[in-house]
Amino acid sequence: MIIGIDARFWNETGVGRYIQNLVSNLADLDKKNTYVVFMRSQDLGKIKQITDATNISFIGVNIPWHSLKEQFQFTRVIKRSGVDLMHFTYFSVPLNYNRPFVITIHDLILHHFPTGEASTLSLPLYYVKWLAYKMIIRSAASRALRIIAVSNATKKEIIEHLHIPEEKICVTYEGVDKSLELKTSVPTANRQDPRTETKSERYFLHVGNVYPHKDPRLLVEAFSRRADPSLKLYFVGKKDHFMDTLKKYVNDLSMENIVFKGFVSDSDLASLYKNAIATVVSSKMEGFGLPALEAMANSCLVVASDIPSLREVTKGKAFFFKQGDAFSLTNVLNTIAKASKNQYASQKNEGKAVAGTYSWKEMTNETIKSYESCNSLRQDQ
Repeated sequence: MIIGIDARFWNETGVGRYIQNLVSNLADLDKKNTYVVFMRSQDLGKIKQITDATNISFIGVNIPWHSLKEQFQFTRVIKRSGVDLMHFTYFSVPLNYNRPFVITIHDLILHHFPTGEASTLSLPLYYVKWLAYKMIIRSAASRALRIIAVSNATKKEIIEHLHIPEEKICVTYEGVDKSLELKTSVPTANRQDPRTETKSERYFLHVGNVYPHKDPRLLVEAFSRRADPSLKLYFVGKKDHFMDTLKKYVNDLSMENIVFKGFVSDSDLASLYKNAIATVVSSKMEGFGLPALEAMANSCLVVASDIPSLREVTKGKAFFFKQGDAFSLTNVLNTIAKASKNQYASQKNEGKAVAGTYSWKEMTNETIKSYESCNSLRQDQ
């Protein structure tokens, strides 16, 4: 088959990691099918640094997701490419796309937390967009030949809320990038080694975006009640409206021990994981929870809200607190912070072992199986 991949989210957090690893592994693992990767023109140079495989070609498309252009122009671009099967790696599938396709659904968070706080739009416009989201994802799920879910928790959500038959959904777990696993190296002469920078500080770590469903204010509230005032809290993630809003909130509270690190390289992020007291995932809901897995791969303790996906991904090897309960989170933070250096060594080792069971290569192999299962289905259409 000629298989298309929607990679317009290449440079985004979370979904971007998924797409980058899928494409780079397809180049190595699938010599039977050929691929056409659709991505923003400004990202074409980045992907060509990852692979020069002859079974993959690239098409630049400057069509924004969640837009009217996507609904009309993207369909024409895909059809002109001659793909037999299209893989939409996010829920944004044009309503008028009528050829065989697979879709990856990462979560149904917007089904549970439809709040204007998660958008820079006015409330009326946000509500219209939210209704459009529900229509598009329901239509896409019903029309797709296969649905790929990133966890069993997400699969359950798809069955319950989109009323999709279980046999139509396959689960492909994500993995940890090798660049995010700390290796011993000599720091460059022109840059301070982040391991040296952070060893003198004791800190908790939050990684990724701070959208409202991540509940970052709950984490700030819980941290403000910590028993040891010298502890710090690091937020790592790219600058955007939500990070700026959280930073203003923290500044208004005059909390000097909360540090916004901004976007960091993978090697620096691995160092931050390695030297943290724990990585905190305070989310109200997650589809997978990649930072928890990345932390465990770097022998970092994980503090997580007690929600199904985080229980599943960590296989229970985390310190859980009652979701939405700041006092519960504070108690966990204080317990871990006062522990002796080696008190949780065995849990770190167990967490690292769990992380080692996840693989982007295995995820890609399972995805290829999903493509192959669509071959007879598409011929019947």
